[in-house]
Amino acid sequence: MWRSLSRAGLTNIPTLLTRSAASLLSGFLCLLAPHAATAQDAQEFSTQAGTVLVETLATGLRHPWAVEVMPDGGLIVTERPGRLRILRDGELSAPIEGVPDVAARGQGGLLDVALDPQFATNRALYLTHSASDGDGYGTVLVRATLSDDQRRLTDVRELFRMSKFTGGGQHFGSRIAIDKDGSLFFGIGDRGQRDRAQDPRDHAGAILHINPDGSIPASNPYRGGTEGRAEIWSKGHRNPQGITFDQGDGKLLTVEHGARGGDEVNNPQPGKNYGWPVITYGKDYSGAEIGEGTAKDGFEQPLYYWDPSIAPGALAVYRGSMFPEWDGDLLVAALKYQLLARLERDENGAITSEERLFDGEFGRIRDVVVAPDGALLIVTDEDNGAILRVSKAPTQ
Repeated sequence: MWRSLSRAGLTNIPTLLTRSAASLLSGFLCLLAPHAATAQDAQEFSTQAGTVLVETLATGLRHPWAVEVMPDGGLIVTERPGRLRILRDGELSAPIEGVPDVAARGQGGLLDVALDPQFATNRALYLTHSASDGDGYGTVLVRATLSDDQRRLTDVRELFRMSKFTGGGQHFGSRIAIDKDGSLFFGIGDRGQRDRAQDPRDHAGAILHINPDGSIPASNPYRGGTEGRAEIWSKGHRNPQGITFDQGDGKLLTVEHGARGGDEVNNPQPGKNYGWPVITYGKDYSGAEIGEGTAKDGFEQPLYYWDPSIAPGALAVYRGSMFPEWDGDLLVAALKYQLLARLERDENGAITSEERLFDGEFGRIRDVVVAPDGALLIVTDEDNGAILRVSKAPTQ
């Protein structure tokens, strides 16, 4: 084709077509690349607390999993394929260098990020991710330091590696909650092998607790390591993907996936067993019964459960000034129904009602955090994932 056009004297057409194709390709790549959104990307929604404004802060992220607010107001966000970026002043950074190699398989990859309580001075952060070895895949937690120019991680050190790697690509957990003493709580799912959740010598299906240097806290129930793994705090969890402390009363709260039903909110206590798969409020995906019912001696009951499953991805407790009506309420990100669930609590902390927000509007909601100004920050777990901000809508 090019030869015949050239012979006809149209020698500039290949160049023009090549430039046109390059322009189209460049435009296509720009659409795929992460970028900050414009101020016009905002929508209003009615809620029981009044009208809220949802602004799109950035798009083009590849399955973002977690977001945290940095002391200077920047947002640090993980992408499941293994990238860590910072959104600041409307600009998304290039991927931060030095992130550990991740096994981005199935539900695995780069998962949570948590900032050390002294981050402003020590620049330390924690990451969970799935890793691979010769036996399969499992969950790992690392500590690292963000460089002064915020372009790379240094001093990357593995603090925890789960005891048994296997071939499945599901139920890795794994969010991090930092207690007031600086110790770390995080969850790991049953890795698709449900009986592992009842084995105290297996890290799967558990809430874990370690010190910031990887050592074992004195409060852990199996600290001696004779009756169970020393890092284990509680067992019987199917796949906990939300974990947080209520700054109001200091309680540890988690939310975990059920099967077709039986998602749970729990308050994990040391040495307690939360039932999976012996008791559950859900059925298998086939419709078959699981375990021995919904209650049995020796197993704890959830604070709240969903049937059918909403597929919870994260949990936050609202303690902020922007929405005083929500003070103390739980906020649960949901993947399956693509919503944010607000669980209202009474003065004793009991869950009394549920409000569902943004149902199906933004895709799979993976994370929710409360920003220092009281607004909510949300990430959507999509090929073209976004960071959203939820605030009070301006009054007319």
